[in-house]
Amino acid sequence: ITRHGDATLGGDLPARWSSCRQKSSVSFLSRPDRPNLAYNKIKGKNPGVVFLPGLNSDMNGQKALALQDFCKSLGHAFVRFDYTGCGSSDGNLQECTVGKWRKDVLSVLDELTDGPQILVGSSLGGWLMLHAAIARPEKVAALVGVAAAADYLVTTFKQLALEVQKEIEEKGEWKLPTKHNEEGFYCLSYEFIKEAENHCLLSNPIPITCPIKLIHGMKDEDVPWQVSMQIADDVVSTDVDVILRKVGQHRMNEKDDMKLLVYTVDDLIDKLTTLA
Repeated sequence: ITRHGDATLGGDLPARWSSCRQKSSVSFLSRPDRPNLAYNKIKGKNPGVVFLPGLNSDMNGQKALALQDFCKSLGHAFVRFDYTGCGSSDGNLQECTVGKWRKDVLSVLDELTDGPQILVGSSLGGWLMLHAAIARPEKVAALVGVAAAADYLVTTFKQLALEVQKEIEEKGEWKLPTKHNEEGFYCLSYEFIKEAENHCLLSNPIPITCPIKLIHGMKDEDVPWQVSMQIADDVVSTDVDVILRKVGQHRMNEKDDMKLLVYTVDDLIDKLTTLA
């Protein structure tokens, strides 16, 4: 299989993809009625690629930077951004909701992109990309989920014992265990969880018809790979591939994980260009 990126990849990922590097200059999307969003954009050909980060993550993660380098090498447009209250964007994280972050994604699509886009959503971003595809079918040409966490915060909450749920409701906050920060938990308000229930998608037909690739690690301790299987089952599209990595973990940021991600996006660019 000939791949666009072979000349750039040289059969391996450049060292800079896995190392810290200086942040690119950040731009801001000003919105009259909502906080300003920090973003970084590369102009180029269509289809463009937009990266949607995960919960408590930002646009400077390894996957976002790897995809930026790749799109730059191909001459394709690429956008990465921070949700309201996250990274360099304005706003208070404590006041954020899934609904507000969904609006952030739509703002980015409407204001910062032209023509067909491939959305790449990591974890929470995988949930939000589904909403964006439903809301902007004319703009979203394909989806790539990386450990897509559709409904997952709500599902996890509802799996708690009823007395624990009641205690969280009374306290007004939920300390969701995580290995991804020093505290060992993400602090989510009870209101956040209740609002998130309005955005659940699974167990009903999801009206998305574009090509979808869902990459998931089978060693994911945060979001089980079965969530990607359920997304695949529920979307209306028949052009859906689920790619399971036997040793993959939640963040999927090992070198081979990111190679797979880049090749998956490359295949979709090929496919969409051929269709065009």
